[in-house]
Amino acid sequence: MPKNNGRSPVNKSSLIEELNSLKREDEMLHNILAIDIWALAKTMDEYQPGFWALFMKNRERALKRFLDEMIKSKPLDVKRPPFLR
Repeated sequence: MPKNNGRSPVNKSSLIEELNSLKREDEMLHNILAIDIWALAKTMDEYQPGFWALFMKNRERALKRFLDEMIKSKPLDVKRPPFLR
């Protein structure tokens, strides 16, 4: 195995194990956030019926506005074909 600038050689199996651990932790965090968002939406819908539907409509509008702004501010690269601009 190649050395890292004078450091000890990289242990491939420990690196793969560390990456797998990070992937599991990321997935766990994603699941926790999903549960938190579901709980918030469920609670808000109980206090204000239609909250989640309105929230999603506003989110869709905001996303469209963001994408429009990104497209407007994107520099044109004339070297790229039109379908990739």
